Amino acid sequence: MRTLAHSEYLAMRRFPALDGMRAIAAAMVVFFHYAGPTWVSLNGWIGVHMFFVLSGYLITTLAVREQDRTGRLSIRDFYLRRLFRIMPVYYVVLALVVVFALVRDEFVTSGLAGVLPEYLTFTNEWAPPGQVFGQSWTLGVEQKFYVVWPLLLTALGALALAWRASATVGLLGLAVIGHFAMPPQFSSAAYYMILFGCLLAFVLHSPKGFAVLRPFTHPLAAIPVVAALVLIQVNMDVLGVPAGGLPAVAGYGVAVALLVVSTLRPGPVQRALSIAPMRFVGERSYSLYLVQGIAGTVVMLSVPAFGAHRTATGVAVTIVSLLMADLLFRWVEQPMIEFGRKVVSRPRAEQAPATVEQRPEPVIAAEPAVASRPA
Repeated sequence: MRTLAHSEYLAMRRFPALDGMRAIAAAMVVFFHYAGPTWVSLNGWIGVHMFFVLSGYLITTLAVREQDRTGRLSIRDFYLRRLFRIMPVYYVVLALVVVFALVRDEFVTSGLAGVLPEYLTFTNEWAPPGQVFGQSWTLGVEQKFYVVWPLLLTALGALALAWRASATVGLLGLAVIGHFAMPPQFSSAAYYMILFGCLLAFVLHSPKGFAVLRPFTHPLAAIPVVAALVLIQVNMDVLGVPAGGLPAVAGYGVAVALLVVSTLRPGPVQRALSIAPMRFVGERSYSLYLVQGIAGTVVMLSVPAFGAHRTATGVAVTIVSLLMADLLFRWVEQPMIEFGRKVVSRPRAEQAPATVEQRPEPVIAAEPAVASRPA
C-alpha cells in the first residue's frame, strides 16, 4: 500500500467512494426526520453538511479542471448542466406535493400556499421552517451557489491557484461572520460548508497543497478518519454549545474533507463505500431527499400504527422513499440529464470541422444531491 501521487489524482475521472457517502448521508437524514427522539442522539441532521462539502468539492474540481483543459470555464455549459440536473425532478416532486395537498384539502391549512412562491423561485431557505416540503431549503442554498460560484471562478481564473484558494478562505471568513450576524433561516453555516469543499478542491489541485494532504491518501488512513467523523457526530450537541453549533459543524466538515482524501485510493473503507447497494442509493440520493415528505405521508396513512413506533416509521419511510426515488431516477433524472448533455454538446458538434473527431468531456462524478434541514 502506498499514498497517491498528484499526477494520479489529476488523472482520476471518478471518485467511487462518494456514492457511498451520499447514500449514508441521505438515508441518515430521512431516517432522522421520522425515527423520533430515541435516535436524536445520532444527530442524523448533520448529513446535510456532508452533502454541502461534497457539492463544493465536486463542482470546483470539475471547474478548475475544465479551466486547465480548455483555458476557460464555459458559464453557459455549467448553467445548462445544473438546470437539467436539478430543476426537472425538483419541479416534478413539488407538483406532486401540491397535488397531494389539494387532494387532501390542506393546500392552505398546511401553509404550502404561503410558501409556494419561495419554493418556485429557489428562495426556499428564506421560507419559515417547519413547512410542508421544508427540507427543500437546501435547494435555495445550492442554487445560489451554482449561480454565483462559476462567475467568481471565471473572475478568479486569471489568478494563480494559491490566490484562488486565498480568496476562498476570505469568503469562508465572511460566511463565519454571517453565521453570527444573520438569523438561522439564512443558513450561513451551509455556505460555510460549501466553501470548505471548494477550498479542498483548490488544495488538492495544487501540487503543494496536495503534498500536505498526501499522507491521508494512504488506504488505511480512512479508518481513523471514519472513527473521528462518528465521534464528532454523536457528540454534536455537546461540541456545538459554545458557539451556536459552528465549531462542531466546522469540525465535521474537516472530517468529511479528510474522508474524501483518504478514500481516493482503494482500501477497506473505499471498498465498503463503493459496493453496489451504496452506489444504488447514492445515485438516487437527490430524489430520495426530495420525496421523503410524500413517502412519510403515504406510510402514515397506509399504516397508522406506525405513529406509535417511530423507529419502524423511520425504516419504513426510508424504504418507501428509496422506491419512489428509483422511479424518479429512471423516469425523470436520467432522461433529463442525458438530454442536457445533448444540449450542451450540440453547439460544439455544429461548430467543429467535419474532419475532427469529437471526444466527450471527461466525467468525474455527478454532483451530490442535497439533504435536509435539521428537524
